[in-house]
Amino acid sequence: MPEEWVQLSAGLYEYVRSGGLVSLGDGVQRALGRAPRDFSEYADTAARQGVWNT
Repeated sequence: MPEEWVQLSAGLYEYVRSGGLVSLGDGVQRALGRAPRDFSEYADTAARQGVWNT
């Protein structure tokens, strides 16, 4: 892979990881009629309910 591509990709991933593309919308509120919740809260609740038990 060319070095230029590696540098471009690394820069893009760093920008995304640092929150450069973060924006909030009202899609959850409009679709579900409630405020969005943190993903870790969702994951904790789902795990306690056994959603991923196989």
